Amino acid sequence: MEISNRKAYHDYFFETKYIAGIVLSGTEVKSLRNGKASFIDSYCYFHKGELFVKSLHISEYNYGTYNNHEPVQERKLLLQKKELKKLEAKTKEKGYAIIPLKIFITDKGFFKMEIGLGKGKKNFDKRETIKERDTERAIKRQYGV
Repeated sequence: MEISNRKAYHDYFFETKYIAGIVLSGTEVKSLRNGKASFIDSYCYFHKGELFVKSLHISEYNYGTYNNHEPVQERKLLLQKKELKKLEAKTKEKGYAIIPLKIFITDKGFFKMEIGLGKGKKNFDKRETIKERDTERAIKRQYGV
């Protein structure tokens, strides 16, 4: 089961990607297992040396009771200290952002989030990417590769 952020690849060039653990409550896990999450306008930021993801929408669990979770809240991401320091130094440079790319479940049953250190694309870059994708598609269609 995997939920991905396809729009991120349209808006950013990604230099490096990291796999981070994510701190979730019980009803959030159940909702994610049903595939009920949205990455619209979500991003990661640092607060007191810790990494958080903001605006990640995980829908409320249908069968949750009074202790159901809030759909949009800040969730802590778990990375090693060395990786956190490297990311924090890079995000202080102009134009860099940490964007969540996908949420997936491991073999052990833990939810992980793939995050990418990205630099924003300009409009002409986006058009260039679309043009390259279309030409690749035409070549594959022509030669049946």
